[in-house]
Amino acid sequence: MQNSVNVLLKTLNQHAFTIGAVAAVVVGMCFPQYFRQIGDFKFTSLIVPLIQLIMFTMGTEMSLKDFEGVVKMPKAVIIGLISHFTIMPLVGFSLAKGFGFDPEIAAGIILIGSVPSGVTSNVLAFIAKANMPLSVTIATISTLIAPVMTPFLMKILAGQFVQIDFVAMMLHVIQIILLPIALGLVINRLIRNGMKWLQTVMPIISMMGVLMMLIVIVSSGRDALLNIGPMLFLASVIHHSTGYLLGYWSGRLMGLDEPTCRTISLEVGMQNGGLASGIALQMGKVATIGLASAISVPWMTISGSLLANWWRNRQSEADVKLESVTT
Repeated sequence: MQNSVNVLLKTLNQHAFTIGAVAAVVVGMCFPQYFRQIGDFKFTSLIVPLIQLIMFTMGTEMSLKDFEGVVKMPKAVIIGLISHFTIMPLVGFSLAKGFGFDPEIAAGIILIGSVPSGVTSNVLAFIAKANMPLSVTIATISTLIAPVMTPFLMKILAGQFVQIDFVAMMLHVIQIILLPIALGLVINRLIRNGMKWLQTVMPIISMMGVLMMLIVIVSSGRDALLNIGPMLFLASVIHHSTGYLLGYWSGRLMGLDEPTCRTISLEVGMQNGGLASGIALQMGKVATIGLASAISVPWMTISGSLLANWWRNRQSEADVKLESVTT
């Protein structure tokens, strides 16, 4: 009996993030009225602060070690970054064209493909027993160059669907991600020796922020999701699944090892959907351009979690077989 309980607890622990993501989606779809508006306060106004909180958390965890991967694994870092900023934007553009969505919906699909990866991919890389240092390096660099890359990709790919103000979008991205990261770096530098508990608390706060943001995004777009949802969901499944697949094989075809290929797969397929929602909100089009992220955020969180746990279980089975052979 005790063994069964231990197995159950271990399984729940491994799938905690997936369970949390599913629960957040269910809450957002079933009880949207509680997460839309209270009096004059709209919950969508929490999206940007929540992203900034997550980015601040990322900053408190960052150090020069996060960039060691550039020196130690330059080939993997370059492949990961190029794959991230080519595969998802181009696949998003193809889907936007192929499905024939309205211009602002189409622009939203391209937007979700043009943002950087984020802390969620780091969590999933850890679960998947992938190359964690590489995951952190790619996520960090893609985030730092996002103020230029995201507006640039939107201008050239989504510009034919909606008007894109490159400078305004660049300033929005700086406000949403770079400033909180910089503040987090300062805090980390000033108090890292006196507040070790911060390293334990901040990742938990970050994950709670991700789940809360997921509830708000799903609740705000719930009605539109029920109308256009099936086709947009199909596009999202194709989008992120293609990202995982092509990301993995971009590493495999270049001769990289299995953990590194897993990392690149997750860094390509997992996008900072919260940032996409924040940009759409800043553009005043969260109900249209932000609709793609309302579907992509829950889907890629759940699918990425399932993929990471599948890889983890495959690794565990391989370890058991290896142990049986050696003994």
